[in-house]
Amino acid sequence: MFQKNSLNIETRPMGSYACNTTLIYSTISKEAIIIDPGNDFDSLDAWISPKNLIIKYLLHTHAHFDHIGHSAKAAEKYKAPIYLHHDDDFLYQALAVQGQFFGQKVDAPKPLDGLLKHQQTFSLTDPDLKEFLKCFHTPGHTPGSCCFYTEGLETPLLMSGDTLFRGSIGRTDLPGGDSDLILSSIKKELYQLPEETMVITGHGPMTRIFEEKKTNPFVRA
Repeated sequence: MFQKNSLNIETRPMGSYACNTTLIYSTISKEAIIIDPGNDFDSLDAWISPKNLIIKYLLHTHAHFDHIGHSAKAAEKYKAPIYLHHDDDFLYQALAVQGQFFGQKVDAPKPLDGLLKHQQTFSLTDPDLKEFLKCFHTPGHTPGSCCFYTEGLETPLLMSGDTLFRGSIGRTDLPGGDSDLILSSIKKELYQLPEETMVITGHGPMTRIFEEKKTNPFVRA
């Protein structure tokens, strides 16, 4: 858990592909944001419901089934809007095909409530959490891939989805993937962040920007 004043940030691996789901909430207003709810709603709800939070946004780094497969269930249970970048809508509409291909059960896509935009900010009802979370459009893994960044903690924090991993980057061999774009996104957006920035990746362990700039074999600064 990351914590500063009223801001709490927790992350847990969810679903059969262990997508790192992130929960961000205010202890003052009890409002919350979930990033990448994943494809295991029962486990998600067992984590979220006991906290009695008001889920204000369901944000998605991209529209692969392991990150968004049960978001319709989450939206219905928490009465929360689904946000995704428009360029990933073709993947979102093909959730059933994704599920069949990987042998996974997924929700039928419900209409999107909001479209993510580059540099868009999100707030919670809390004097310290106004426009505290920023979206970066980082195409490459998918056309609509996005990352989310906050300086609301002692150390800056990035939720990178499947764009950047510890010692690796997201695959680009699936529909819409682009190997040149993902390298450009990392160099032009993520590697411009403060070097001490902690990174919650889409799967696997956390890392820091300075570590990836020095040691990532796919994209060094």
